[in-house]
Amino acid sequence: MRLLLIHLLLALAWMALTGQFTAANFAVGLVLAFPILWLTQRGKSTFTYLTKIRLAGGFAAFFLWELLKANLRVAHDVLTLRHHMRPGVIAVPLDQASDLEILVLTTFITLTPGTLSLDVSTDKRTLYIHAMYIDDMEQFRESIKQGYEKRVREVLQ
Repeated sequence: MRLLLIHLLLALAWMALTGQFTAANFAVGLVLAFPILWLTQRGKSTFTYLTKIRLAGGFAAFFLWELLKANLRVAHDVLTLRHHMRPGVIAVPLDQASDLEILVLTTFITLTPGTLSLDVSTDKRTLYIHAMYIDDMEQFRESIKQGYEKRVREVLQ
């Protein structure tokens, strides 16, 4: 938490030095603060912090890619005469996840067009998802587990 605060303060200092208070300049300040943090805070906590930032960026890129693919698939289905939907509800087993991990996972699944998180079992070991396009149930489960769940766990643990 301390490194996050230092990182944000360095980005704000960059904005003050340049005199440009824009989101783009703040992003530049964040990027420029990385080497400063690495040089001044050579320790395990710095490495962990920077790794988490990299993992969060990777998750954001993964989610944007999934969002683009899902939007194109739904748009294609809407614009063509023949519907390609194969809707259904699937139970996806969850690895031992915290409440926060389940919340983030279900939120990102619901934000993706064509999928909707319906419920979590009382023992928090099964997530029920409604999906518009289920060609292969096992492949869908694996895509959720190896895509969303794995990346959410990496960022939040």
